[in-house]
Amino acid sequence: MTVETIMAQLEAKGSESIKKILLKHGVKEPFFGVKVEDLKLIQKEVKKDYELSKNLYNTGNADAMYLAGLIADESKMTKKDLSAWVKKAVSNNISEYTVPWIAAESNFGFELAQVWIDAKEEFIAAAGWATLCSVVAIRTDDKLDMPALKKLMDRVQKNIHKAPNRVRSKMNAFIIAVGSYVAPLTNDAIATAQQIGEVQVIVEGTACKVPDAITYINKVKSKNAIGKKKKMARC
Repeated sequence: MTVETIMAQLEAKGSESIKKILLKHGVKEPFFGVKVEDLKLIQKEVKKDYELSKNLYNTGNADAMYLAGLIADESKMTKKDLSAWVKKAVSNNISEYTVPWIAAESNFGFELAQVWIDAKEEFIAAAGWATLCSVVAIRTDDKLDMPALKKLMDRVQKNIHKAPNRVRSKMNAFIIAVGSYVAPLTNDAIATAQQIGEVQVIVEGTACKVPDAITYINKVKSKNAIGKKKKMARC
């Protein structure tokens, strides 16, 4: 398939009602408003295609960029590719899902995430924290830098309440991810969440709620699912 044929399909599958919902959730023009399940139908046909994914991403169309993440070949993605992608990830669904998923599945996720969280741009810093969430969710504990994760949790505790809105949300998600997926650090994550207290995030125009980290981690614990890793970040 070519970029042209896929873009025509995306335009045909676009929905104004879906577009209105996505706009409220921080997706930015241009895009058609395509349902994720329709994007996954194209993904099923294409499977993985490194060059096509890059070309789709470079269209700047948020639907095409999301699809690019679904078909990206993480084994071929370079630091340069991922660094270019994060700079263009101005829509929340791309900065907080697409780019973090592929970065975490690549060979450079943890390294790049630690660079991105220092970015002045809110969407890039949020992408960094979201990448860390996916890294701890898919990497086995023996491949995680435990001391570094503890330092990152300390950083969250000290800075979360003064961080930008989207960064604050992803910092909270990071504490939840560590507590849920990294069994040796579950108690540390709960202790950090206790020190942080309530996290407030502005969710204008949506019914989204910020999950309470302690409640969430304890719910995972009640299901005996602490430390159960995901096979892949993207979904």
